Amino acid sequence: MNAEAEGRLAATRFREEHHLGLHPLGDLVAIIEHTTRIDVAVLDAGPDEHGLTMRDPASGTVFIGVARTRNPMRQRSTLAHELGHVCFEDWSDGTEGWSERTPVEIRADAFARHLLLPVDGLREFLGDRTEITRSTLSAIVQRFLVSPALASIVLHQADRIDDDTKQEWMALSTSHLATRFGWSDQYRALQVQSDQRRAPQQLLARAIRGYAEAVLPAQAIATLRGVPVEVVEADLLAAGVVPVEPPTAWAAAVDLPDVDVDLAALDEDLGASKGDPGPVTGDGAG
Repeated sequence: MNAEAEGRLAATRFREEHHLGLHPLGDLVAIIEHTTRIDVAVLDAGPDEHGLTMRDPASGTVFIGVARTRNPMRQRSTLAHELGHVCFEDWSDGTEGWSERTPVEIRADAFARHLLLPVDGLREFLGDRTEITRSTLSAIVQRFLVSPALASIVLHQADRIDDDTKQEWMALSTSHLATRFGWSDQYRALQVQSDQRRAPQQLLARAIRGYAEAVLPAQAIATLRGVPVEVVEADLLAAGVVPVEPPTAWAAAVDLPDVDVDLAALDEDLGASKGDPGPVTGDGAG
């Protein structure tokens, strides 16, 4: 089985196992975190660094990191690509580059394409349309939130466009289609979202629980989110999340234990320091 077939099979299996059907996938970060329980973060990274999947061999903990970008469709493809690595257990040891191309990377590309835009999902979306135009391409890109290049490849795989059209449309940009067909406002909103840092939800939830239990400072949450601590404190307060004040337990006097103190040795020491030969006897009246 070649990389294309392996990727398609794994993507189909993932959708089936998690009851995703053939519909477009929404918030891909949340979908990955909820279905796999893996921490996903959107991070600051260099211009040539798009995504990375790593696994701690000792604990088995897996982490997916993707770069902030003004290209939301590329970020979604990167997330799906890294999920492919998880499904195939292609663990990184951190020594290779984020963008290095290998057969394993090509297989993950196929997984991402079929996950984001299944051929059967595309056919269902197109229905009985016979004419496929750039307007159709734009509708697919907008609906499934994929790049024109990815959509063109799947259209060709579905036998809806020829190879020349595929090559021509792969060169188009999402911005071009959004502007030409009237959804540029939506695209700008997607750009803003994909260009923001995002902390792993499970990790952040644990940190907030720690803050509520007064064992973690707000600064730790601010560091995770990459925002000023004042923003975190305001957000938490608005949500009614405040550190608990542990009650101070005071014991009542009647509950205190009886203590038997022998002061004889102290009396002897005090008497010796004053030159007193010993305890006074008699009634002491003068």
